[in-house]
Amino acid sequence: MAAELTVHQLIATHRPTLDQALEAIRTRAYWSPHPEHPKAYGEHGSLDMAAGKAAFDALLGTRLDLGQPGTDGFVGGEVSPYGIELGIEYPHADVDALLPAMKAGQKAWRDAGAEIRAVVCLEILKRISDRTHEFAHAVMHTSGQAFMMAFQAGGPHAQDRGLEAVAYAYVEQVRTPDTAEWTKPQGKRDPLALTKQFTPVPRGIALVIGCNTFPTWNGYPGLFASLATGNAVLVKPHPRAVLPLALTVQVARDVLSEAGFDPNLVALTAERPGEGIAKTLATRPEIRIIDYTGSTEFGDWLEANARQAQVYTEKAGVNSVLVESAGDYKGMLANLAFSLSLYSGQMCTTPQNLLIPRDGIRTDEGPKTFDEVVADLARSVDGLLGDDARANALLGAIVNPDVKARLEAAAGLGEVALASREIANPEFPGAVVRTPVVVKLDGAKPDDEAAYMSECFGPVSFAVAVDSASDAVELLRRTIREKGAMTVGAYTTDEEVEQAVQEVCLEEAAQLSLNLVGGVYVNQTAAFSDFHGSGGNPAANAALCDGAFVANRFRVVEVRREA
Repeated sequence: MAAELTVHQLIATHRPTLDQALEAIRTRAYWSPHPEHPKAYGEHGSLDMAAGKAAFDALLGTRLDLGQPGTDGFVGGEVSPYGIELGIEYPHADVDALLPAMKAGQKAWRDAGAEIRAVVCLEILKRISDRTHEFAHAVMHTSGQAFMMAFQAGGPHAQDRGLEAVAYAYVEQVRTPDTAEWTKPQGKRDPLALTKQFTPVPRGIALVIGCNTFPTWNGYPGLFASLATGNAVLVKPHPRAVLPLALTVQVARDVLSEAGFDPNLVALTAERPGEGIAKTLATRPEIRIIDYTGSTEFGDWLEANARQAQVYTEKAGVNSVLVESAGDYKGMLANLAFSLSLYSGQMCTTPQNLLIPRDGIRTDEGPKTFDEVVADLARSVDGLLGDDARANALLGAIVNPDVKARLEAAAGLGEVALASREIANPEFPGAVVRTPVVVKLDGAKPDDEAAYMSECFGPVSFAVAVDSASDAVELLRRTIREKGAMTVGAYTTDEEVEQAVQEVCLEEAAQLSLNLVGGVYVNQTAAFSDFHGSGGNPAANAALCDGAFVANRFRVVEVRREA
């Protein structure tokens, strides 16, 4: 009875939020139930800034035992990009024991129906939201994001993406009615009459393979899309970013248990150093859905080898911004400088290639040569990051040694227009903080093409000189088609150029931002309104979030009876 009462309470509490989310994805207007400002938290039992930091500090050096079946030991080893050893241990799973336990709870979860699954997911998200400050520190010290970005992107924005996935999942499941009375006339004979029952059924166990840079923002869409459609979810975090997803699993297990469901519907599997458990899990027959964010190499491997599963991947791309002309030259430079600097360029949406005609561009300040545009952009970045305190707040820390190595190697690829510099972080002396580098390349030289046609993840951008706007458009098309792109930007006051860029993005399925000069940046997307990725070019085979992202996570099974 308590569990049934809890479910009714959850519907009463969360159905209004679900309805608002359904309206938001229909209208694509701005909406979020999760406040972006840190001071909005602290009431109604949620953690304020001091309590959230204290909760994070209390986790350091502890063992996070989730009470999962099949736990055969504990593993750890996370070191913050800010130089702190977290010292937290997580359960290591014997998957032969864990996977059957996860499957055992799916029948009751399936039979609960789409609405109950949705409101249980919303309760999980609400409890995560109440601990946003704690999660922000967890994201900061595993991803290297600066605190405010970790708070917003790892907190409310990630929670928005999770809720968005629940809303899409609900829509797709209720598209078909639960029952139907079917009658077919037979002329003079009695009509044929059947009662039909339709049930959304889960595919099986879903595997979420977490990423290092955005563990919650990239992890929540797949996790909640699968859970809301009736599947059990096994979370395999990146070894350097376990804590945010481990806390998520802990919250989910608590909520499921309190709502009368098997907590093993959501479980965590951390890995030993060098174990490479993702490949092993990905090809197991019990795993029927996989969500992955990371390198193209492993994403391609999953798509080719995890044949028993529906695989959703967000891989790597080469993002370009075409600069043909500018109606607000200073606004363009400021917008681009921020886009290149945010989180040290460690975003799958950060611009890499700036395609600029070698004869220069037209602006509201008069004509600017290629060299002037690049030099002005360099000065804009320097101005943005000239104050070390502000620079630390924007850049965060370099997430791993591979990014640092790419940054250092980039200076040897061409003429350096903006050199990277080291910035000290007084609060975290162990942090590796670097400003972006901008390198000039020639779009007509084969040696340069090898550089700008490859993803260089991190604070590295290439100013690529092209012969004309039409050459820039064709290079943009080729880049998207061959390498993929999560984002495309363009600056132009010419209607024909704008139309040509738009047509390329429509044909090659790339998300386009035109003439951004204010507080919206090409590397940011808003849940409920913007699509992240398209699923239509090599950078990703799915979009966050659309109907296609959720609809194939379940099947509809029909039972017919004589009326």
